[in-house]
Amino acid sequence: MLFHERYMARALQLAERGLFTTDPNPRVGCVIVKDDVIVGEGWHQWAGEAHAEVNALQDAGAKAEGADCYITLEPCSHTGKTPPCVDALIKSGVNHVFVAMTDPNPLVVGNGIAKLKSAGIEVTVGLMQQQAESLNPGFCQRMRLNRPFVRSKIAMSLDGRTAMVSGESQWITGSAARLDVQKLRAQSSAIMTGIGTVLTDDPTLTVRPEGDWYPNNQTIRQPLRVVVDSQLRISEQARLFDNDGNVLVATVVDSELSNNAKVLALPAKADQVDLQALLAELALDEINEVLVEAGAVLNGALLREQLIDELVIYMAPKLMGDDAKGIFHLPELKTMAQNINLNITDISAIGNDWRITAVPEYNERT
Repeated sequence: MLFHERYMARALQLAERGLFTTDPNPRVGCVIVKDDVIVGEGWHQWAGEAHAEVNALQDAGAKAEGADCYITLEPCSHTGKTPPCVDALIKSGVNHVFVAMTDPNPLVVGNGIAKLKSAGIEVTVGLMQQQAESLNPGFCQRMRLNRPFVRSKIAMSLDGRTAMVSGESQWITGSAARLDVQKLRAQSSAIMTGIGTVLTDDPTLTVRPEGDWYPNNQTIRQPLRVVVDSQLRISEQARLFDNDGNVLVATVVDSELSNNAKVLALPAKADQVDLQALLAELALDEINEVLVEAGAVLNGALLREQLIDELVIYMAPKLMGDDAKGIFHLPELKTMAQNINLNITDISAIGNDWRITAVPEYNERT
């Protein structure tokens, strides 16, 4: 089994190359092996283009016949922007297909595997499934729960502060941490912030690749920018609107903006935007992963609604004092019994700062 895992691990490495470019499709890798030699490799590179299996089969050519195939996600069995990958696998004459996980897409789930088996191809499912799931948390969650995966990024001082009392926050963390955040932005389908952050900081919330970490710097996929603005207070001159105009303003006010920005009027919940309704709308628009870059009010509201799936906290070796602003606005927490526990999944040094990745316990996966 170890050599099977070696080839699937290679397929997972290939899939990760699509981290910034396949949205809204999942990241998928494929390896074709014959006589214990890799004869073909491929991954899904860009949404709308060939899938991983097709790229690997083209790389293998005639050597695919009688070979074993390792795929990080069940091959599709329906026609979308490209033909079904399962048909290409059957036509190639592969002998055995190893699938890390079934596709949670209701259009696919189990159908691709069944079609391979009916064609006489041996299929093994579940090899390195957990690793495959972790590559596509948003796609999997959108297909299963009809809402995107929500990741909140927070930069804070050692004493848990995110801004001075004046609102000044540039820069709490160092350049290495800020570059790391650009990578989080690039892999996200959307970046969400609150109107308070827009009015205070006037951010652009765009991907700004520096160095060679982004594939093909000439074709940068910019995420949708989402502003939670219950009373529609945003200025039409806000820098968010300066770039490609890919901005959605979520509000409870039945009004529009004259700059043609998209305004989404949603039901009110205690006079604020119903965040669950907002996430449901984003899922309908094929938004897989939402990166929250906001202040204590929106972060607190999302946490209160149990809508944050993961926290990525960049902690800087600074002290900002009692009057500086905190991470979450959660005034209802009064006793130790009301604490929200976090499961820390990773701690890494990023330059002079620490990156802490944690999952609120209410969202621990079973």
